[in-house]
Amino acid sequence: MTRLNTAWALFQGLLLEALPFLLIGVLIASLARWFSPGGAWLRRLPAHPVAGPLTGAALGFALPACECGNVPVARRLLVGGAPVGTALGFLFAAPVLNPIVIASTWAAFPDQPWLLLARPLGAVLVALGLALLLRLLPEADLLRTDLLEERRLNQPLASVSLLERRAGVIGLSEDAPPSLPSQPAPTWREVLQHGGREFLNLALLLVAGCALAALVQALLPRQWLLAVGSAPTLSVVALMLLSLVLSVCSSVDAFLALGFAAQITPGALLAFLLLGPVIDIKLVGLLGMLFRGKGLLLTAAGAGLLVLLIGQWVNLWRL
Repeated sequence: MTRLNTAWALFQGLLLEALPFLLIGVLIASLARWFSPGGAWLRRLPAHPVAGPLTGAALGFALPACECGNVPVARRLLVGGAPVGTALGFLFAAPVLNPIVIASTWAAFPDQPWLLLARPLGAVLVALGLALLLRLLPEADLLRTDLLEERRLNQPLASVSLLERRAGVIGLSEDAPPSLPSQPAPTWREVLQHGGREFLNLALLLVAGCALAALVQALLPRQWLLAVGSAPTLSVVALMLLSLVLSVCSSVDAFLALGFAAQITPGALLAFLLLGPVIDIKLVGLLGMLFRGKGLLLTAAGAGLLVLLIGQWVNLWRL
């Protein structure tokens, strides 16, 4: 009974942390759909393998959403026709680069200036590495089928045929310009209906993810993972696992880490602050709204490897 009460309390805490940011993300995505229904500006974002993810990461400085809220925004970027690398750079880096997270990290660790630089820099490196890794998969193997179909509707005919888009104007000549017809702005009612459906779908997945994370936390005491906090390699691995289990939002994870920062290595501390915003238990369902199975597995494996290497390098530097 005690563990059940603990799991219920943890579930409520995780859900109350994440829901406001999910709502903010859906609102941002809905406003983008209203202001730019065709997404023309999204297709002008850089598609370069390096410049694209870095541009996407830079967008995170202006958006106050954590990893849960970034999922609907990243989905809107992809649906609107933005380059995949740019959208992935935003998805993976913005949860750390947004102003709320930067301020909370500074407030929690004002006496560790190296961390205030290492966390944003590490987030950019992880996002860039994942964007380059996921480029190895064709879009059809990476993105969900429904998302891919919406995305193709917003791409020029020079890139996607009418057959692939499953829509278009019958009888369009081959000499027609490869541009998209202008789309009328949706009404506020349409925007609210679309945003409401998206919020409901994502919220249901978030509830399931928070419930699973709370159950795992209640059954697996974190002391088991903190027991190896002084070992250079095991500490990094242990804190990566702890970040997956705790599943706290990036806006508050620095304050949580402050409670055990003195017990672990610097690389383990940074690993905890880097991996959680990219992948954790509560995020799996939300990321499943973007990626197919291969994309999810590659994201989890790639993020784990990159964060492990960064944590190991920091331990060599700081210990």
